Amino acid sequence: MDEAMSTVRHAMLALIGVLLFASAGARQLQDPTRPPPGAVAGEVGVVATPSLPSAPQLQAILIGDHQDGRRLAVIDGQTVRLGGKFHDATLVKLSETEAVLLTGKQRQILRLFPASSSTKPVK
Repeated sequence: MDEAMSTVRHAMLALIGVLLFASAGARQLQDPTRPPPGAVAGEVGVVATPSLPSAPQLQAILIGDHQDGRRLAVIDGQTVRLGGKFHDATLVKLSETEAVLLTGKQRQILRLFPASSSTKPVK
């Protein structure tokens, strides 16, 4: 009986040693949903810089099938009907690839697929 207890005790000590060794080499898992360092304002050592105002971004265009169908543009996440307001501008024209905003006499053309300086024409 004493010999059996000694064997069990040695097995338990060996198991504890293996578990301690395995946990010593384990890495801390990173949360894949955590924002990258510096992305959250208020983090220690991180200074939040104000974003510069940029031109509105045309994100989507929705044109109904019928002649009197809906004509919508999604600009900076805001849905704007043709003739509707986006901030101080009015959406005056809408095609399949661009929207035209009018502020007073100033026209601003927003393209759904803006041309990039790095793109080359396809032959």
